[in-house]
Amino acid sequence: MTRRKHTRSQIAGRWLLFWTLFIGIGAVAGASGMLLDPSGKAMGMDAMLPYFQVLPFADILFQNYIFSGIALLVVNGLTNLTAAVLLLLKKKSGVVLGGVFGVTLMLWICIQFVIFPLNFMSTSYYVFGFCQAVTGYMTWVFCRQEAFRVDRSDYPNIGTDSTRLVVFFSRMGYVKKQAYEAANRSGAQVYEIKATERTEGTLGFWWCGRFAMHRWAMPIEPTVPDLTEYDHVTIYTPIWVFSLAAPVREFCKQAAGKIREADYILVHHTKGTYKNVSQEMDCLLGIAHTACVNISCKMGVFRNCG
Repeated sequence: MTRRKHTRSQIAGRWLLFWTLFIGIGAVAGASGMLLDPSGKAMGMDAMLPYFQVLPFADILFQNYIFSGIALLVVNGLTNLTAAVLLLLKKKSGVVLGGVFGVTLMLWICIQFVIFPLNFMSTSYYVFGFCQAVTGYMTWVFCRQEAFRVDRSDYPNIGTDSTRLVVFFSRMGYVKKQAYEAANRSGAQVYEIKATERTEGTLGFWWCGRFAMHRWAMPIEPTVPDLTEYDHVTIYTPIWVFSLAAPVREFCKQAAGKIREADYILVHHTKGTYKNVSQEMDCLLGIAHTACVNISCKMGVFRNCG
């Protein structure tokens, strides 16, 4: 039996569910204790009431723990439990709310930092809120990434011009989309560079980062097309750590002397132009590129940046 592989969004979502339940249940329990014994003696909190007197309307709201208990129940208890239910129902709103309520907890604890002396409990819950907020953001990002799809059948004009070739490497699919769209417009054939190293997922991200930091070339599968047959080649590459993606670096090394004319499309998350990348590709290929375009991509939203 094949073991089912869990996606990054599923793993992050489970951690987010844990934080919403952990914080929500804890808040409900704490609020219940305050409401059942407003004096705070049962939970050993009666000595903390004087610290509340620095807050506005303290003579009305903070002579006991009734208002504090209601606020804790509403702000951190019911809210987090609502987010947990939405997460269990696989609603996107649960991911957003789960992250937002992590920030809410951090703000709640900031108030405690102002009125109470530094203590272990407040510091711990600030860390918990931070972890919840980060986990919520990660889950949201992973969901967006996994929802991104590129279907080859949506581009029927690809391959109608045998004199042009679009070459690309794409780890997440964003570069692939741009390459397919360009090939569909020009009728060019397409060739995808495939690395023999692991590039997918979170571990693949860090492994690729290792190659990028050292400016190494990454081993790739043998190049199938005869590059000498094409009048023009367009090379699409992502930017890794402000430099040429490692698999494309290896492709350029293998393609040296075989490409007559080429232009480059650099896809990344910034507003830079990365002239160093186009210069490196020229050096590796032994040519001078005809054009170089930079495209900024954020969560599948593309913008030409020069």
